[in-house]
Amino acid sequence: MDIKQIYSIVNTVSQEVLGESALVQEDLGNIVDIGTAVFDNNSFDAYVRSLVDHIGRVVFVNRTYRGSVPSVLRDSWEYGAVLEKIACELPEAQENESWDLQNNQSYDPNVFIAPVVTAHFYNKKVTFEIQMSIVEKQFKSAFSSGSQAAAFIAMIFNAIENSMTIKLDALIMRAICNMIGETVYDDFGADAITGGSHAKAVNVLYLYNQTVSAGDALTASNCMQSPEFLRFASNLMSMYKDRLGVASTLFNIDGKVRFTPEDRLHFVVLSEFDAGVKAYLQSDTFNDDMVALPGHEVVPFWQGSGTGFAFADTSKVYITTASNHAETVTGVLGVMFDSDAVAVCNMDRRTTSQYNAKGEFTNNFFKMDCSYLNSMQENFVVFFVASA
Repeated sequence: MDIKQIYSIVNTVSQEVLGESALVQEDLGNIVDIGTAVFDNNSFDAYVRSLVDHIGRVVFVNRTYRGSVPSVLRDSWEYGAVLEKIACELPEAQENESWDLQNNQSYDPNVFIAPVVTAHFYNKKVTFEIQMSIVEKQFKSAFSSGSQAAAFIAMIFNAIENSMTIKLDALIMRAICNMIGETVYDDFGADAITGGSHAKAVNVLYLYNQTVSAGDALTASNCMQSPEFLRFASNLMSMYKDRLGVASTLFNIDGKVRFTPEDRLHFVVLSEFDAGVKAYLQSDTFNDDMVALPGHEVVPFWQGSGTGFAFADTSKVYITTASNHAETVTGVLGVMFDSDAVAVCNMDRRTTSQYNAKGEFTNNFFKMDCSYLNSMQENFVVFFVASA
């Protein structure tokens, strides 16, 4: 099995999602197994040494982080190391000779027609660990009671859990970002994405501007404040929900006949777009359900927040895809995809520990292995805005 160490990438990713750095171009080739994964290794070498012997009151920053990414976590598998995905092509129709029988003509019923079956194998996993040392004696004099000492240790373990959640969330978003980049490249190739629109990579702004006069055309910088544009975009996305439910070859990279029923559909939108629809459409509409987005999840950004949550950063995907295509996609409003198109599965979280009798401390190693999968045979649509 191909197992990648991605701790260095995760450190960079954490800075992006926490607003500590500007967005950088990320190479997701070691993350997605057309399937993707990114993990971070936070190693704590030194213990806290700044506490005084007696503190009158101790307040621990101990808030649990729940995460805020789309629900693409899937099941694990215990036996074997490889995921095999098997699909059967649709057979073609042929002439029904029952209604064109000829005298003295032979009709052979023994022709063998084999099904066309394809198989894809996913055999990549990524891994990282977080190390934390817990001392046995040294910190007890800093607290007034056993309950304070226990709360101190609980705070440390909660911080580890929060760190794991942040890193797992970032990796899940990288699986989605990789599929965005792959889809846009498949429709646009190396061409600029400012002009035109396609079936899978949908330039909503371009399509809107085709419906209005030149003087009323909008740009990517001002369209989010236009009720007319938001209404157009909401309507278009609602139609795509129905389109993906019909068998078609248009909405997946490999051009396979696929359909996505409603219970298998994920619809994820950027918070700026979701807030715009609520503020400019639903707030002053009597029947607000008529303009509301269909059942969806909301994310605050795709790759990271940048240093100030500017729309140019939150809507940006700036990566090298798992198939080695450099892609910069700005103005991404949302994605709509089959549950089999993006999956995070085969997760294995565990903790190992080792006691050091000489130093009287325990090293704890919090490890995570996971597979991040993209399937080019399943439906995936990107909605974005780009000015001509």
